[in-house]
Amino acid sequence: MADAQTATESSDKQPSRAQQLMGDVAPKLAELTDDVLFGDVWERPGLAKRDRSLITVSALIALNRPEQLRSHMQLARQNGVTETELVETITQLAFYTGWPNAITAVGIAREVFKAQ
Repeated sequence: MADAQTATESSDKQPSRAQQLMGDVAPKLAELTDDVLFGDVWERPGLAKRDRSLITVSALIALNRPEQLRSHMQLARQNGVTETELVETITQLAFYTGWPNAITAVGIAREVFKAQ
């Protein structure tokens, strides 16, 4: 996911994660992901990337979006969020967003933690 935070590809760089995932089908969406979401919003000084990661992980748990949750949990770890903090986030959200969402998030967390 860290690759998604780089600007759109140039001739000497590898394609970003967004370009790899969707650039062939939705090149403008990949470009907006790189330039606006990760190039602008994630770089704004009002929140630390660590905080943005916790917010994003929380939203993805609440919305039950496991595919995006996986990569954002990985990014959260890179941004300094600990495994304990992710588990506490899941536990807290179980009561606000639903038990099934939390159980799904636990399975994803297990995969992410084992991979790191």
